[in-house]
Amino acid sequence: MISGCLRRVLQQILVTKVEKRDERVIAVGISIDSLLCHGLPTEPDTDAGTILVTGASGYIGGRLVPELTARGYNVRVMVRRYPSEYKALWPGCEVVVADALDMEALRGALEGVSLAYYLIHSMLLGREEFARADIRAASNFRRAAEERNIRRIIYLGGLGDVAKGLSKHLRSRIEVSEELCSGSVKVTVLRAAVIIGSGSASYEIMGNLVKKLPVIPEPRAAKSLCQPISIRDIVKYLVAVLEIEETSGKMFDVGGSEVMSYSEMLRKTAAVLGVKRVFVPVSFFSIGGYSYITSLLTPVPGPITRCLMEGLKNDVVCRENRIKEYVDFPMVGFEEAIERAIAKEKKDRVKTRWSNAYYPSKKLLPKLDDLKEAPQYKAFASLVTGKDAAKLFSSICAVGGPEGWFHGNWLWRLRGAIDRILLGVGTSRGRRKMSHLKVNDVVGFWRVEDLKVNRRLLLRSELKLPGNAWLEFNISEKEDSRELSITAWYYTGSVLGKLYWYFFLPFHHFIFKGLIEQIEERS
Repeated sequence: MISGCLRRVLQQILVTKVEKRDERVIAVGISIDSLLCHGLPTEPDTDAGTILVTGASGYIGGRLVPELTARGYNVRVMVRRYPSEYKALWPGCEVVVADALDMEALRGALEGVSLAYYLIHSMLLGREEFARADIRAASNFRRAAEERNIRRIIYLGGLGDVAKGLSKHLRSRIEVSEELCSGSVKVTVLRAAVIIGSGSASYEIMGNLVKKLPVIPEPRAAKSLCQPISIRDIVKYLVAVLEIEETSGKMFDVGGSEVMSYSEMLRKTAAVLGVKRVFVPVSFFSIGGYSYITSLLTPVPGPITRCLMEGLKNDVVCRENRIKEYVDFPMVGFEEAIERAIAKEKKDRVKTRWSNAYYPSKKLLPKLDDLKEAPQYKAFASLVTGKDAAKLFSSICAVGGPEGWFHGNWLWRLRGAIDRILLGVGTSRGRRKMSHLKVNDVVGFWRVEDLKVNRRLLLRSELKLPGNAWLEFNISEKEDSRELSITAWYYTGSVLGKLYWYFFLPFHHFIFKGLIEQIEERS
């Protein structure tokens, strides 16, 4: 009798916990089935306090934040700028603006924080600069965390044996973990290799190479071993170590269930995609040349591609499996991870992408609306239409998708190709989602700077330019009709910048007139 009563009480407590959790999930607008940590065999830490997530606007951080929020944690996200747009993205989270290279800003971001995720990485700076920036940022964060008496830091680093001549990228990851661990704050370090999932740089590099090259050169370095892990599993581990206090102050290797060479990964990707490819062994291998050509064939820019490809010479596999002593769950295999990524793309449900990170030369530029005076150079086109504003805006938000820019596509592609040759972002970055946009999304060589539904879309150029450029779409009411307009804004203070503007000026009338007519027609 007593045991039966006790069982009913425990069942009621469990049901109450689930109901509260479900209410929390619904409150933040997340489907339970879409949660990566649904079914994770750990319980939320009710005494965790405020949790800071750095790198929250990036690929991993953007997946982690909604998981923590859905599990009931008090989350503070740290971004470099523009908190207003992120408040809508992460309802219920506190948003702070800080840069890890700014010690004073870090102190403010860490005020009142109990635990912090360190997910900052500077690969976009390129191989010569990112290591210095990473160490400086980690040093600042460690010292600020000590000053604020943070209980714990959780860091996601990289696998690799320091005794075997690691690439700059992998060595930097290990140096960052050593810097974070050198202070008084306890650190939990997770070391992972290639992360596979929709929107990941590694997945998009492999997928595009397999899709575009009928014959794939296979350098000797591609025989190095790797233990890839799915984005679902890495997020689960990040949440689990937070909820298991015993992992504090420890380092763990985390990887998927399979160890394979990079060549095998490409072959399996081709098999999942259903394409037959010929792999040709090559003895000559120049990392610079190979990564440059790869960057021209994939959406991922040269600086990231080179950093990742330099790691081909190293085996990156788990040397221990102690994490399973604390948390164990069914892992997603490599082919299943590829299948899931493809399915997400087909359903247009890619949550975050490697392109979330700002291009270094553009990340701290002033917004167009923050300028004291409007840029001195502009090109303008407009038309009046009776079409509905919502349909017009939907058509505007489709630019840069599968149908390109509707008009003069070859000109857009040519300009993007020139930029990619110059190691810029080019047009091949594509988009995170084809159906709609949000602030900070990329559209080819543009990034969404502002979006007001059914009224305005403002894009900022991330091309290599002798100036700063924006493209603005506006819909305004005109009695019983609407005015649809496009304005290209350009700011420069150099002679080269002025020459650049006047050289392209004749093309603007042709491009924008045709584009605005196509937007109206497709609405």
